[in-house]
Amino acid sequence: MNADRCKPQCFANLDIVFPMQADGLRVTPEECLRCVRKTECLRAAMSNRNGLRVREEMLDRAYRGGMIGFFQRWSQKKNIHRLKRDKSSTP
Repeated sequence: MNADRCKPQCFANLDIVFPMQADGLRVTPEECLRCVRKTECLRAAMSNRNGLRVREEMLDRAYRGGMIGFFQRWSQKKNIHRLKRDKSSTP
């Protein structure tokens, strides 16, 4: 049996399993937290190109909050952009 057939349609869809709330933060919905595939699903969602967008959001929030400095933010953003480029060039 194909393992993809067992996955729900929302599997690894970042806008469904980790949506942005009105306050600008991302929260996993209750129905996702009750799902038996939640860990696998969130890991898959965060490992794709959209997950890099979330990492970038977290980085910007840490910079605005004074948790990291300019050069650390710049360096990590450079790395994220490189990863985005690499993910878009692989089939």
